[in-house]
Amino acid sequence: MAVEKYVAAASLGLFVIFVGEIITLYDFMIEPQREVEPAPKVLQFISIGIAPALILTGTSFIMTKKYGSKQIGAMIIAGGAVLLVGMSYAYTLLDKIEPNHLVFAVSITPPLFISVSIPVMVVGILLLREKKKRPKKEYF
Repeated sequence: MAVEKYVAAASLGLFVIFVGEIITLYDFMIEPQREVEPAPKVLQFISIGIAPALILTGTSFIMTKKYGSKQIGAMIIAGGAVLLVGMSYAYTLLDKIEPNHLVFAVSITPPLFISVSIPVMVVGILLLREKKKRPKKEYF
């Protein structure tokens, strides 16, 4: 397996981790057992999960854009789909969160990353088109 496939797999894993972290935090904030500061936690999860995932997605796209790859494109599309579905579910949890925990970072995260998931899936779709390699010309 080439390096770009490992990078795409790591980005898919980071998308899943980010969605899990956000859903867990939002579920906790519905009925918190202790006091929590939600804004720093959300920013921490963004810097741990989604920022590296987007960087790795871009890296695998740049590494494979010349020849295309169906496997890498499918992994990137899956990462975007996981992000879209997870943030849609997190958006439904916003109504249940206590008002004192509903700060700007908490309320803007799901719509922001729903909109980010669409370009991620477009990048994956661009990689699905495999391009034929030109044959090498033999001069001697």
